[in-house]
Parts: sequence; structure tokens; C-alpha cells
Amino acid sequence: MMAPTNILGRAPWPRLCATAWLLSGVLASSAQNYPSKPVRVVVGFPAGGPTDAIARIVAQKLTDHLGQQFFVENIGGAGGNTAAGQVARVTPDGYTIMVVSTGFVVNPSLYAKVPYDPVKDFAPVTLVAVSPNVVVVNPQVPAKTLPELVQLVRDNPGKYSFAGPGVGSTPHLGGELFRLAFKLDLVHVPFTGAAPAIQATIGGHTPIAFTALPPALSAVQSGQLRALGVASTERAAGLPDVPTFAEQGIKDQEADTLTGIVAPAGTPKEIVDLLHREIARIVAQPDVTQRLTTLGFKAIANTPDQFGARIKLQMDKWGKVVRDAKLRIE
Repeated sequence: MMAPTNILGRAPWPRLCATAWLLSGVLASSAQNYPSKPVRVVVGFPAGGPTDAIARIVAQKLTDHLGQQFFVENIGGAGGNTAAGQVARVTPDGYTIMVVSTGFVVNPSLYAKVPYDPVKDFAPVTLVAVSPNVVVVNPQVPAKTLPELVQLVRDNPGKYSFAGPGVGSTPHLGGELFRLAFKLDLVHVPFTGAAPAIQATIGGHTPIAFTALPPALSAVQSGQLRALGVASTERAAGLPDVPTFAEQGIKDQEADTLTGIVAPAGTPKEIVDLLHREIARIVAQPDVTQRLTTLGFKAIANTPDQFGARIKLQMDKWGKVVRDAKLRIE
């Protein structure tokens, strides 16, 4: 059997193999001296949100620790898809990494087409931190617990709605998971972000909100909203008096907002491991832990393998919710 040929009649395989061998040698050599130039830290959202805030905390500390600048670049668009598609196709040399949120694992199920595969196109570095979703209500809502909220909605079909920061966001999917579990007549009202969703709930326009903890924290602490439950395996440090879903007898409803770091697939393992070690050291520092707690996050910094397993688990979990709720963004 003849070897495949190109249009000139020459076999391309030796040249391709030689190119791949040379590239692997270049990447291995660069890994030994990493970093020897500035590193781009891509965030798929505009500046100012929690993903951006954590990216800047980590980037500054990496700059301090490794002696080269780690600079944040914001590339917004399509719920993070635009940035992920670009980062998936850069040279995997460790000089472009990306800070991702839960949308990174949700969007392939939610959108009709995405320009990346979370598993095939990326190497997980670490899950930096997580923040639980929280269910809050306007103080005029009579329910004081989640079981009371379930009964209230059942007793008043068609009356109640819940606010969320956009279709396909983790809080929206957490709300859909809650609605599906109890077969509730509960309508989602999407907003352009967490802040307007919370303001609508404070004003009583949407009596209930499913939201990530950070944007709701001050409103709950000031009494403008009442928190009924935290969608986590343990109570949140910022709301120690608010019980978890499980503590109220509601199982399998955990819904975390994830913030992690990934690199393009093919990034040398030595670089991935170095970044993981440094980030784990960073988030263990008391000043960083305190800043994450203030933002409503809990430091994790798990291993690349653990983060990779978490990505696959979250893809399966939220993919099922997206399908069961018949959600789709074209």
C-alpha cells in the first residue's frame, strides 16, 4: 500500500513528524526556563466581575513570585465563548492561560455551537475557588425556609417568579434544578447581570432570586433581602447563620460558581505543575484567603487531575439540567 502523498507527489508524513518533534523539543526547552517573558491571563468577561477580580489577585501574586509580569486581558463576548475559542488555538507554551467560570463547562450544552471543547482543547491547571449559589427573597415573602418556599409556590401556581443573572448562568441553572426537582410553577426572569437581578428582588418586582453569593452578600447582611438557603455542602463564611439546602432536607442541589485556571491543550506538564504549585501557595496566604472570603469565595487550589475530573462532572450535571429544562441559545 502506497503512503499518502501531497499534491507534489511527495509523502508528507516525515516532514510532519519532524515538525512535531521539533515543536515538542522547543516546548520542553521553554518549560525549563519558564517564565522568561510576560504571561497573558485571559478573562472571558469585562473587568469588574468576580472572575476578573480573582484573576487580578492571582496574576499579581504570580508576578511577585515568578519575576515576570502576568497581565490580565479581558475578552468579552458570548458568555466567555469568544475568549475560550481564541485561547484554545494559541501556541501551548504557557504564555497564555485563561481564568474560567462555570459557563466554561455549561456553554457546550447550552449554545447551539461553541468554538472549543473544555476537555480536548484545554489542560486543567487548578480550581482556584468556589462560591455557592444562594436563594434570597424579598422580606415581604412569607417563607422563612426552603420547604416553606416550596409550599408557598405550590399553593400559588403562576404567581411567583425568580430572578437570575442571564440564561444559562449557574444561578439560573440552580433555579431550574430546584424547579424541576419539586415540579414547581416557577418562571425564570433573566437579567443582564447579578446586580439588576438583585435590585429587582429588593424592589419586589421579582420576589425570589437565585444568585451567586458575592453580589447578594451585602443586601442580605443589611436586611434588604432574606437568604433562605445556601446551595453548598457547607455553610458560607459570609452567611454563617443561613443553613444549606441539605440541612433543610433538600438533597443533590449543590450549585457552585467555579473560578479556575486552564491552559491550551499541549502545554508542557512541567509548566502546568509549576502554575498549580504557585497558585496553591498563593491562595493559602492569609491576605488572599481573606480577599477571597470578602468576595464570597472559598479557596480550593486542587490538583490538575482533580480539576479535570470536576470539569467532566460539572459538564454532565449541568448538561442534564439544560436538556431537562429545554434551554438553548442559538
